[in-house]
Amino acid sequence: MSTQTLPDVDTRPEGTDSTDSDEPKVFHYVRKDRIAESAVMGTHVVALCGEVFPVTRSPKPGSPVCPDCKKIYEGLRPGKD
Repeated sequence: MSTQTLPDVDTRPEGTDSTDSDEPKVFHYVRKDRIAESAVMGTHVVALCGEVFPVTRSPKPGSPVCPDCKKIYEGLRPGKD
């Protein structure tokens, strides 16, 4: 098993698509600057794929990522180092 480190950009995976067990099916990429506000205030965020939801969970290593968000994220230009 290998681990990858993503470059520091303005997105981070967050979860939606809840299952019956209250665990998200996949996590989405959203702007970092919106995560804390959403978690504290309950405001909604917009994922790269267009999904709109409030942030309720943080991803753990190995969590599934939305395939549409991942494709868009990989197509973004890298941020400044």
